[in-house]
Amino acid sequence: MKKSRNIAILTAAVISGAALTACGAQGGTSQIQAGGNGVLQVQNVENQVISVSSSESVKVVPDMAEIVYGVYTQAADAKSCQDENGKSVDQVVETLKGLGIEESSIQTSGYDMNPIYDWNNGQTITGYEMNTMVTVSDIPLENVGDLLSGSVSAGINSVRSVTYLSSKYDESYQEALKKAVESAKVKAQAMAEAGGCTLGQIVAMEEFGGNSQARYTGYYSAKNSAAADESASGAMAVMPGELEIEAQISVDFAVSK
Repeated sequence: MKKSRNIAILTAAVISGAALTACGAQGGTSQIQAGGNGVLQVQNVENQVISVSSSESVKVVPDMAEIVYGVYTQAADAKSCQDENGKSVDQVVETLKGLGIEESSIQTSGYDMNPIYDWNNGQTITGYEMNTMVTVSDIPLENVGDLLSGSVSAGINSVRSVTYLSSKYDESYQEALKKAVESAKVKAQAMAEAGGCTLGQIVAMEEFGGNSQARYTGYYSAKNSAAADESASGAMAVMPGELEIEAQISVDFAVSK
């Protein structure tokens, strides 16, 4: 009976001394907990961390652009609509080449043909319409206004979008990543101090996919860009502003008491 009592006292003493936490462990490497069935469990607490997320951005002035034109046609039947659209696209391509754009920078990027319905007469098909997107890339920013004016003067009557890009995207993104890491350190330090911990080294870091739509990686010819300047009758006003390049990360820092 006395032996059983001593075992009970020893078990209680072990459990009462097992209230270790991430920032409360006094140089120990294990945490002891009592399981629901009364069995003691030893858990490793060497890898206790503070996890923080951070996002920072860098602004950069764009230096390149991409223009998307639309070529729209209507006809009584599908084949005629397609043929007319193809002729119009060829005319647009020749116009752009005449303005100094290299053929390698011109891409037919989308096709869409649909029937035209007369809903007042039992959903009768009265014709067809087709729209083709023509994307022009590798445009130096200083030539965008001239190209827009020249293409409109030459008869292109649908500009779907103008997208501004930066050839310095990679450098700017790396700068944003560095700023995000520094910001994460500041956050983690504040959390460690508030929790009575000492902040240690980074033990894990994860980068989340950034928005790289503004990234320009192509090549353009200075000779052809000069030709675009000479071909245009007058430049349209272009105000590209600045691009915001953002980096998002999560970081785990080791902590100790």
